[in-house]
Amino acid sequence: MTSLATGESKAQRRPNLRLSVFGPLVALVLLMLLGTSLNENFLSIANLSNIVARSVFIGLIAIGATFVITSGGLDLSVGSMAAFIAGVMILIINGAESSMGHGWSVIALGIFAGLVIGSAGGALNGALIAVGRIEPFIVTLGTLGIFRALITFLADGGTLNLNIQAADIYEPLYSGKVFGISVPIIVFAVVAIIAEIVLRRTTFGRHIAAIGSNEQVARYSAIKVDRVRLMTYILQGLLVGAAAVLYVPKFGSANSSTAVLWELQAIAAVIIGGTTLRGGFGRIWGTVVGVIILELIGNILNLQSLISPYLNQAFLGAIIIIAVLLQRSGKAGG
Repeated sequence: MTSLATGESKAQRRPNLRLSVFGPLVALVLLMLLGTSLNENFLSIANLSNIVARSVFIGLIAIGATFVITSGGLDLSVGSMAAFIAGVMILIINGAESSMGHGWSVIALGIFAGLVIGSAGGALNGALIAVGRIEPFIVTLGTLGIFRALITFLADGGTLNLNIQAADIYEPLYSGKVFGISVPIIVFAVVAIIAEIVLRRTTFGRHIAAIGSNEQVARYSAIKVDRVRLMTYILQGLLVGAAAVLYVPKFGSANSSTAVLWELQAIAAVIIGGTTLRGGFGRIWGTVVGVIILELIGNILNLQSLISPYLNQAFLGAIIIIAVLLQRSGKAGG
């Protein structure tokens, strides 16, 4: 009887499991079919390459958010942090040119500073959450305001612009290609592959999932919860820095409106990809698919002018709500 009940239970779970695993891929295929039916140029290499390249900024941040959310955390400060990092990088590169001259050494200094500042910002969030025992929502909501105020202060209410000479040297890092593939796409792919391996195949990744599933059980299992949680936020900050490193050569400027609502897009991509919002389960490839889905939706809406661009964020908010409702209905059904 017990065996029969167990068999029935497994049979009932299979459809939900398949929906959870293949749902994002099915949505991606349906969107591509929809886009193709609406515009014959939708499936062109140029358009698809542009879609993936545009998703790199949010994609890198969303990969970091996958680690944080899988551990049961949340980071609302990533957009403001990206704007702050981009602004500081521009200041450092412009300032160092007078003493170091024009060249890649100055750009390398700016890139190094961006990654360090991102990691430090993530460490600040992680320390306040793991050591200070403050809720992630409160901490990152506070640092969201701090980073946004700092970039506004540094720009004196205006815009920080990269020097023309530095911009010419730095620009190929975004627009350049290797074997015909855009450099940002290569960076995105490499980071995604490494992150997938870390989350699924390493002890660190399993500890992250264990903490997100049940923090108390994880502590009883001798997992260093505070250290692992701190590392997830440092990793998030590092990837925000990586996004800023690619953002600066593309736009060459930063101001108070830079990267506004990036946190919303990153969280939406993570949830659409199947990572559980309450923690305990996450997958990087799903996040990558989620990012591309969001970009595809935006691309289709823009190509066909189906809705006003002013309603894009409302559309995004609705997607998040629907994705969370689908996750909950899936759990209830399982």
